[in-house]
Amino acid sequence: MEEHTLPTPTLPTPVVPAGAAGARVAEPAVNRKPEPGMKRVDRIANLVSVILPFVATIAAMVLFWNRIVSPADLAIGFGMYLLTGRGVTVGFHRLLTHRSFQTYKPIEYTFAVLGSMSVQGPVTTWVADHRKHHAHTDREGDPHSPHVGHGEGVRGVMAGLWHAHIGWSMSEHGRADSRRFARDLHDDPGMRFITRHFPFFLLLSLVIPATAGYLVSGTLAGAATGLFWGGLVRIFFVHHITWSINSVCHFLGTHSFEVDDHSTNVFWLALPSFGEAWHHNHHAFPRSANHGLRRRELDPSAWIISGMEKVGLARNVVRISPERQREKLAGQG
Repeated sequence: MEEHTLPTPTLPTPVVPAGAAGARVAEPAVNRKPEPGMKRVDRIANLVSVILPFVATIAAMVLFWNRIVSPADLAIGFGMYLLTGRGVTVGFHRLLTHRSFQTYKPIEYTFAVLGSMSVQGPVTTWVADHRKHHAHTDREGDPHSPHVGHGEGVRGVMAGLWHAHIGWSMSEHGRADSRRFARDLHDDPGMRFITRHFPFFLLLSLVIPATAGYLVSGTLAGAATGLFWGGLVRIFFVHHITWSINSVCHFLGTHSFEVDDHSTNVFWLALPSFGEAWHHNHHAFPRSANHGLRRRELDPSAWIISGMEKVGLARNVVRISPERQREKLAGQG
């Protein structure tokens, strides 16, 4: 199927996200006061959501080793992982950041809520940061490149990987102005509501698994283990799989297309990340709804979008033709 052309989201210069060919746009020489990426309460929520799940996961290793975990706990954790992870990959990323397909507003808002429950920051902030990443990939201005400004040698490599993986999320330096990089979301009343109520959706992402645990077991102990596995441990895994795309997939892996950055494909991260780890393919064709471009490149998020398309819930799905892919192969340009 040939690549479709969708209307570009209404954004001020520079226009982001990048086009299907991955073209960059220059920064305008304008002096403006940057808008903080997140409110103070959101930054505190983000910090807590990094530390608490980490501590909980260390505890979970001990509990799991001693078999103090039920099939219901694991099912709740896995179900929450699927829901919130797809909220990030299909919702935050392919739908809202890159407009790889179109759908109805209630579905957009549903994906925005599910992505918010992954506890990676408010939807507008997430989208703005990722669009800025594509506008400046692995150059000055990229919010989370492991290759820029971290020194040389082993120490520089480790500092770069730390920054790309988690350090950038706890700093305001280099974060995107949402009014500039996500104007379409900033002007949408529903998205503004979801952005403003990010702490509520953080709490909801904990209440739901705790409630599920209580309903399954009928006990407060079941609610506690549901909260533990479906809430805290699940947040830890969603965080670190997502952050690995920023760090690992700009440092290790394979590449085959002509791009001017360090993005890579990392096959062993493909299924846990729901296809996001075909990251080099994504940087070669940012608008593509499919990150896995070959039959063996498994991409569960693309399967969801394809399924939505078949039942009429997705339209104007952007796909890259084999001819266009061949044109961009390294050494073929």
